[in-house]
Amino acid sequence: MPTFTYVARDRAGHQIKEMAEAASKDALLEQLRSKGLFVTTVSEKKTAKGTREKGKGGIVLFQGRVKLRDLSIFYRQFATMINAGVSLIRCLDVLEQQTSSYRLKTIIRDIESELEGGASLSQAMSKYPKTFSELAIGLVRAGEVGGVLDETLNRLAIFVEKDMELRRKIKSAMTYPVLVLIFATGIVLLLTTYILPQFIQVFKDLGLKEDSFPLPTLMLMRASDFIMHKWWMVIIIIVGLVFVFNRVKATKTGKRIWDALALRVPVFGGLIHKVAIARFARTLATLLGSGVPILQAMETTAGTITNELISDAVLAARANIRQGDTIADPLAASKQFPPMVVQMVTIGEETGQLDDMLEKVADFYEAEVDAALASLASALEPIMIVVLGVVVGFIVISMFLPLVSIISQLSQ
Repeated sequence: MPTFTYVARDRAGHQIKEMAEAASKDALLEQLRSKGLFVTTVSEKKTAKGTREKGKGGIVLFQGRVKLRDLSIFYRQFATMINAGVSLIRCLDVLEQQTSSYRLKTIIRDIESELEGGASLSQAMSKYPKTFSELAIGLVRAGEVGGVLDETLNRLAIFVEKDMELRRKIKSAMTYPVLVLIFATGIVLLLTTYILPQFIQVFKDLGLKEDSFPLPTLMLMRASDFIMHKWWMVIIIIVGLVFVFNRVKATKTGKRIWDALALRVPVFGGLIHKVAIARFARTLATLLGSGVPILQAMETTAGTITNELISDAVLAARANIRQGDTIADPLAASKQFPPMVVQMVTIGEETGQLDDMLEKVADFYEAEVDAALASLASALEPIMIVVLGVVVGFIVISMFLPLVSIISQLSQ
């Protein structure tokens, strides 16, 4: 019997991370939900260092990341062929030949084999949690039940395309600052480990004693010596800090503190918040528009949001729905959702058009993210130039300050 690892929340909102054995992923989900747990993620324990798992017939299938672009094309072509009346098996056969991704080709081949063995498409896809998200599996399951698989796959393709576009814009906006940071680090290392020692040696040859160097020069000398002769300590310190940070962040309290701080960071905090709201609205709208039940849709949406504070607010709204209340009240009480979002959700609930309202919210906040990214790039450029100028200026001035002492001695 396969072993699964899962992350869930109880009725009080506490996170639970455990392992359990079950006949299938669906059986485990049913078992956990019967206990009143809200499951966010479930994955089968891998058989070899977490990178491989056995498929049907004992064939070893490599589990890896498939590019979003390949998935988007897969969903779009799948929807088109199903809409044209092509059978699932035939669709998968064509898609296997069509895709250029070896990983996706292998996965499609195994899904086709599962379907021939009597499994449903959603069950076959659930074997690959690294490739097909809970959102994708939920949409496919809803499409199978409602007989509108082509529509749900088309919605899924649109969702992935918009997600790709959002990621592309964020990466594009971050490229320039990262390049400037790398360039600045290279200049500082060159000045402190190569240029500075040569200057210091020249000053010593001219008879200037080390204890008579100006304080900025002494500070720079000590830093240069430390980097050159104890570079291994620098690496240990950096690795240690990263390790401690990741361990603390892995805890529930640490993750909540980090997520709260991330939302308060100047400039970046507003961007992170807008991205989270856009993802919430787009995901929930896609699920509801595809016929996924509201409780399941809220649970899946909470699992796709990486910020714990916003995810908790979504789960609180889900708990409210179970009691017959509205979604909007807990969203407003969390203080994480702007009044406009709360009002749009309220109107959507009152008119029975919640998915349409959420689509409008997603469009609005994706436009807000575009504007925020544009202003972020324009704001970071002068700031980074000034910081780089100050750092390099300090180093250069520190290197030339001893010349003042030498000139003073010569003038006497």
